[in-house]
Amino acid sequence: MALQSPAVPSPSSSEAPPPTEVGLIRWMRENLFSSIPNSLLTLFTLYLIYLLARVLIGFFATADWSVVTHNLTLFAIGQYPRSEAWRTLASLILVVVLLIASALFWRSSTTARRFLLTMWFLSPIIITLLLLGFKGSTALPYVRTQLWSGLLLTIMLTVVGITASFPLGILLALGRRSNLPIVKVLSTIYIEVIRGVPLITILFMAQVMLPLFVEQKIDVVIRAMAGITIFSAAYLAEIVRGGLQAIPKGQVEAAEALGLNPPLITSLIVLPQALRIVIPAIVGQFISLFKDTTLVSIITLLDLLGIAESALAQDPAFQFHKPELYLFLAAVYFVFSYAMSSAARGIEARSSRMGGTSLL
Repeated sequence: MALQSPAVPSPSSSEAPPPTEVGLIRWMRENLFSSIPNSLLTLFTLYLIYLLARVLIGFFATADWSVVTHNLTLFAIGQYPRSEAWRTLASLILVVVLLIASALFWRSSTTARRFLLTMWFLSPIIITLLLLGFKGSTALPYVRTQLWSGLLLTIMLTVVGITASFPLGILLALGRRSNLPIVKVLSTIYIEVIRGVPLITILFMAQVMLPLFVEQKIDVVIRAMAGITIFSAAYLAEIVRGGLQAIPKGQVEAAEALGLNPPLITSLIVLPQALRIVIPAIVGQFISLFKDTTLVSIITLLDLLGIAESALAQDPAFQFHKPELYLFLAAVYFVFSYAMSSAARGIEARSSRMGGTSLL
């Protein structure tokens, strides 16, 4: 008699996976009211939120924004001659056109990217000449930089500081890692000394000491730009140096095995990857630089914050509306800082897809 194999039980129907989401009531029970102390803390926090919301709603319901609406032009261009205000508008249009062109044609071809990149590098020079003008000219009369104030001065200080300090910071970072003892020592001394001194001290030194090294009279705004550049370059150097140290030595050895010389290894392999790694830190430094421009009000320059103080002095009634004014200034600084951060995230994502920071 043949033995029959035992019957294999048929597989049961697959069960549904456990839920990955919970309802609102269960989430509140698990996270906000899981115990008596958590419940008390949740109720206390809700009460504080209620008090804060009531104060904010009452403030915005009775706020008087006349100190802002009556001085929008003053906040924008400060003491810049109103008859030449079209120059600031032309500068803004140039930047907007470059932004739109970059968004539309950056990925179209290599030629378009190179042209746009060249225009971006030339735009600060074009805008500076447009705003400054020429002595003896009737079409573009000369406008002293002492009249640059408000948001115009804040943006100019930031753009010049970023444009000048970025390459200087890269050179200092490379110099600190150099095999030449003199270059390494000088770069290290510069970085450590500047990083150990507050920015306001650098600004005062630039105002007092910079004319001693140059025979010609240097404008106050130029001195402030020099101080901001000197200060920011030291911090950028340390940020870039951190990115350089993150690159594995094996990549350098592989490049040497292929016969590349040190300058090509640095410019084509090491530096692009290092910059891509430290993009968030670099942008954080740029945002900090943008906000630190408020310190120039101490050296008699009227940036956005300084011109706001002048706006308050126009009418005694404005003194009772300082909260509205400072909320407006905070919103302006937030918008610019957020725009810089968003642009940096886009650059970081695009460079990650390309495997580096090559813009061409």
